[in-house]
Amino acid sequence: MTEPAQIKDQQPAAVQTPGRGASVQVNNVSKWFGDVVAVSQVSFGVGPGVTALLGPNGSGKTTMLKMMAGLTGPSTGTITINDTVVRMHSDIYKSIGMVPEQEAVYPFLTGYEFVRLNAVMQNCAELEPSIIRAIDLVEMRDAANRRVGEYSKGMRQRIKMAAALVHDPQVIFMDEPLSGLDPRQRVRTIELIRELGNQGRVVIVSSHLLHEVQRFAEQVLVIVNGHLAASGSFRAIREKIDEHARQTLISCTSPRRMGASLLELDLAISVRIDPTRDHAIVVESNDVRELYKSIPRVAQTLDVRVFEVRSLDDSLASVFSYVTEAVR
Repeated sequence: MTEPAQIKDQQPAAVQTPGRGASVQVNNVSKWFGDVVAVSQVSFGVGPGVTALLGPNGSGKTTMLKMMAGLTGPSTGTITINDTVVRMHSDIYKSIGMVPEQEAVYPFLTGYEFVRLNAVMQNCAELEPSIIRAIDLVEMRDAANRRVGEYSKGMRQRIKMAAALVHDPQVIFMDEPLSGLDPRQRVRTIELIRELGNQGRVVIVSSHLLHEVQRFAEQVLVIVNGHLAASGSFRAIREKIDEHARQTLISCTSPRRMGASLLELDLAISVRIDPTRDHAIVVESNDVRELYKSIPRVAQTLDVRVFEVRSLDDSLASVFSYVTEAVR
């Protein structure tokens, strides 16, 4: 019986920082399966850095990710990477790394062999050092000689990332990369994703863990019902959503008096007591800037001490909720 290949005691290859001109362009792309329209007339451009691709289940985001990675073609429209049409030029795949959500691993291979397989397919110039570098990036050297079938879900996720990064791609697609990771590895993976974006690579991450995405994504693409519902930074998107009142938490010594005064001055459209905190109210306002400017004056007039003023919806989760509600 042939012994599985093992990781060698070598130094990893140096990371080659890619050029900062990498880009992905999606032009009027649609995709349908029979009578089902998965993606409809979507256009956007993505440059270097980390971009989050968000959407509810069945929104079309995974289909969009697969089309950008060249795993399936659009029914209409074009997708280009660095001005090259995906799926029409095989060389473009040397610039792409893909971390799929599904378990696209071979359980009979060791982790080292699995990463080596992708390195060979990508014709890496420095084969062994490149394999070691990728395995070290995801902190899997100690488990590299074990068979993938023995790995936990989190370990399989990390070895998939190593395989996707072994050839030093300029453009990286990740579908739910944080799934199955323990808290420590989740933190490390978030750091790695940020690091890859800071190196000038295009990193597009599909995830449902909104509170985690906010820690590494600079830009957001929201796909709802196959359509691009919003794009940009989450704060910029939130500023454009005028039909929703902004929610602000105010903690003070006399929340009822504060709330009544804000309503009387037309600085709030509604006020409610926060049941989870002592001495706090949640204020809804259509003009949050005027509200923030007026709180010190109102507090002084009422002789009320204010402990905290904090926006409750200036977050990626709230943006996602507002956008998906608007499109539905």
